[in-house]
Amino acid sequence: MKPLTKQVLAIEETIRKSLRKKFQTYNPETKVMPFHYRLLGKDRMALFSFIHSLNTTFGTSIFEPVAETLSKTNFINSKKQYVAGNKISEKAQTEIQHIINDLTTGVNPDKETEIERIRKVARQGKMNILRTVKIDLFVESKNGDIHLFDLKTAKPNISNFKDFKRTLLEWCAIVLAENPKANINTYIAIPYNPYEPKPYERWTLKGMLDLEKELKVAEEFWNFLGGNGAYQELLDCFERVGLELRPEIDDYFSKFIKI
Repeated sequence: MKPLTKQVLAIEETIRKSLRKKFQTYNPETKVMPFHYRLLGKDRMALFSFIHSLNTTFGTSIFEPVAETLSKTNFINSKKQYVAGNKISEKAQTEIQHIINDLTTGVNPDKETEIERIRKVARQGKMNILRTVKIDLFVESKNGDIHLFDLKTAKPNISNFKDFKRTLLEWCAIVLAENPKANINTYIAIPYNPYEPKPYERWTLKGMLDLEKELKVAEEFWNFLGGNGAYQELLDCFERVGLELRPEIDDYFSKFIKI
């Protein structure tokens, strides 16, 4: 077995700390389920409740810190829950609405063209204060390219994709208001493919997103951050930490048998 690299050890420590932090802050649901308890056991119901809670917060509690750690090798700057700024020009807001309207009427998305449309007006008109969502992951390459990621669940709600698209465009406008020459890239990132081994159903996202330039799924996302092979190595990291912490996890849930 080859020795683990510093990066792999750092990623495993991030996974370990994130899971332990989740245990420390987790409060099981207080509702009584007497039939479930007697059929399955309180420890199994507590585990089920924990898994449900973990699934809900997996992005912020696990994926974001892991992505931040993984990207530090290939990027000069990496931050989770990043705030790019809060100022956007009135002209940029109008242009973003025009872009959304175009897409709604069937115009094919073209991220490069959309960014250039926003760049031209990024400092025109009144500058408004905008409270947009925090950027789940910000990374900056050695040549100054900026990449902003909005991490979503494996099966995001398609009805919300107009809002997702607007957020990506608003991030561009905010960055370009500060630096009109910035090479800015914004993405929806989906950490894993629930349809594997079948391809991810990208067609469900077609129409609002430029699938080549605004979407990264599973291997595409993790390998972009960590280099070729990062996705498989990351799965191995999760497996090793899971095996290591299994006695700790079992011990944690065994106490619910006595409750």
